[in-house]
Amino acid sequence: MIAYLLAQQIVVLFIMMGLGALIVKAGVVKAQDSRTLSMVTIYLILPCVILKAFQIDYSPAVRDGFILAVCAAVAIHLALFAMCGALGKVFRFDPVEKGSLIYSNAGNLIVPLVTAVLGDKWVIYASAFLCVQMIFLFTHCQTMMRGQLHLDWRSLVTNVNLIAIVVGLLMFLTGLRLPSLPYEVVSGVASTIGPVSMIMLGMVLSEVRWKNVLSHRRIYLVTTIKMIVLPLAIMALLKFSGIHTLAPHGRMILLISLLAVITPSATMVTQLAQVYGRDAAYSGSINAFTTIVSIMTMPLIISLYLF
Repeated sequence: MIAYLLAQQIVVLFIMMGLGALIVKAGVVKAQDSRTLSMVTIYLILPCVILKAFQIDYSPAVRDGFILAVCAAVAIHLALFAMCGALGKVFRFDPVEKGSLIYSNAGNLIVPLVTAVLGDKWVIYASAFLCVQMIFLFTHCQTMMRGQLHLDWRSLVTNVNLIAIVVGLLMFLTGLRLPSLPYEVVSGVASTIGPVSMIMLGMVLSEVRWKNVLSHRRIYLVTTIKMIVLPLAIMALLKFSGIHTLAPHGRMILLISLLAVITPSATMVTQLAQVYGRDAAYSGSINAFTTIVSIMTMPLIISLYLF
């Protein structure tokens, strides 16, 4: 049932993505305007989603579930580092390919999917994965793209989403709640995460030259590893390791972690590639191709996990 609902919701989100591409093709907006929506999503909508996720009653069960989600996210990233390192010795991945393989577009997709399929109360566990991934993105991935060891701690500690997670977690642990009016504002903004994220992605994809994307030989290798090989390995790790027993509803919490992993390649990798002079066009092509492929691979991986 969950796999069916997931597939249905993915179709809905992809239709929204199509509408984003349509308004660009119709000349209503320009593809470059997607950057504005991207900034709105990252700096306004996503922090509201995170704050809302922590507006739940404290309980040992939720606490243990959040700890499990954080530990699972760390374990997943370490496993991805190890697997990509081993595969990289064979296929000689460059930094763009490595970043695209390790980091997923969880920020734009995981929260809408979890909200639609499982409900608001499960978003707190998605926030755990986002927190871990953001730390690695602004340390490991940024360093890899730069090509030298220099961590931008200022960017990390001033990241509005990490701040939202810290504030939300403190509110959860202390039992503090947003007053009625601010909560309604936060809740209203948070509810737009799905449509805005997908319309933005559709606007971005409207400019993709698919002939150039499909003619790149390496993209098929990277997409196969990103969307099939690595997800199957992580799925097996989460399903058979037994770590789900560490918290109530552990299997469902790990399902959310798996959902985050099997989303397409992260758009942040493309942004970092632009900043540090890497092949941003290739990175964008990987992001576009894995996004299209995900409509088939995501329900399949989830079905195998739930089987």
